[in-house]
Amino acid sequence: MALDPYTELRKQPLRKYVTPSDFDQLKQFLTFDKQVLRFYAIWDDTDSMYGECRTYIIHYYLMDDTVEIREVHERNDGRDPFPLLMNRQRMPKVLVENAKNFPQCVLEISDQEVLEWYTAKDFIVGKSLTVLGRTFFIYDCDPFTRRYYKEKFGITDLPRIDVNKQEPPPVKQELPPYNGFGLVEDSAQNCFALIPKAPKKDVIKMLVNDNKVLRYLAALESPIPEDKDRRFVFSYFLATDMISIFEPPVRNSGIIGGKYLGRTKVVKPYSTVDNPIYYGPSDFFIGAVIEVFGHRFIILDTDEYVLKYMESNAAQYSPEALASVQKHVRKLEAPASESESKQTEKDPGVQELEALIDTIQKQLKDHSCKDNIREAFQIYDKEASGYVDRDMFFKICESLNVPVDDSLVKELIRMCSHGEGKINYYNFVRAFSN
Repeated sequence: MALDPYTELRKQPLRKYVTPSDFDQLKQFLTFDKQVLRFYAIWDDTDSMYGECRTYIIHYYLMDDTVEIREVHERNDGRDPFPLLMNRQRMPKVLVENAKNFPQCVLEISDQEVLEWYTAKDFIVGKSLTVLGRTFFIYDCDPFTRRYYKEKFGITDLPRIDVNKQEPPPVKQELPPYNGFGLVEDSAQNCFALIPKAPKKDVIKMLVNDNKVLRYLAALESPIPEDKDRRFVFSYFLATDMISIFEPPVRNSGIIGGKYLGRTKVVKPYSTVDNPIYYGPSDFFIGAVIEVFGHRFIILDTDEYVLKYMESNAAQYSPEALASVQKHVRKLEAPASESESKQTEKDPGVQELEALIDTIQKQLKDHSCKDNIREAFQIYDKEASGYVDRDMFFKICESLNVPVDDSLVKELIRMCSHGEGKINYYNFVRAFSN
């Protein structure tokens, strides 16, 4: 049975019309099949917030002029292992004027919207390339790519570019200015840790010098007349190198005494905040000027423990400090006889009083009134002035069987009498004591 010629024609495969450009593409495909240019690039986004510098590999397929961008992942980089940043596709370089509003995310770009595509000439080591809004910098390529550019374009100089950034110099950690509250070391702990810790202490020094205190008497250097008679007691604690100041209260002075400065370290004047220098034991000696927070004090005297400490630690003190203490000791150890002799020369009545007291002591050597006579007068002398009223004086003497009718005792009472009907019982009691 013969077939219809139209039916046989419909069964034959349709032949596609082939243009000259199709032959060029086929030739390109057969010539450059499996030949890929490989470029190494970086995307530096460190200028933006939380940006970083990331490494990519750009593949350019010579067979169809398509481009693929792969992301280089490192171990433990914290990113999901998606290898491709951009799938293999042709990349438009220049678009037509009306293609700016073309929905590229929905439709594919064709030759009608593109004036020029990216080619191998656009991928050069040392130049930047903008793809998908990101600017990639090509810093290296593989050996095959170098040979291709040398044979095809005559480009021989494609050196590798070092893109490793040098680490910036370490930022110097500077402490903020000292605000004046607390100690410098204590305030600095707020800059070292989120939860500040107390500065370390010299435990051995605290154990060795526990309860060791150096005390000094000082005067305030001030142009105000009311401050000239004020006296202060400096206490230097050897265990912590801290200083406290106490002002003894004085009646009717108009100034409330008490604690003037609590325990704290005092910085020397003209010392910097970065390297504060505190007052030490060697800075305290008689005649030294101590400046405490803008107030100047002059050391006038010390206690006996300070003298012993300076004697045992003479190497810590300057010659000026040792000389001032030696001069002070000489004044204290001056013989009392000199002061007594000067006093008798100025006042002849004192010598007569001393002679009368010696005579009464010899005469009333075994008298029973000698017991507790001083305590009896002190009970009625509540202000510790050394004087009692005349009437009270004779009542006490009568209760203690003091022979007030004796001529020598009468003379002693006359010499101890004071104006306003009072008697100085200090000198009177001396006649009845050993």
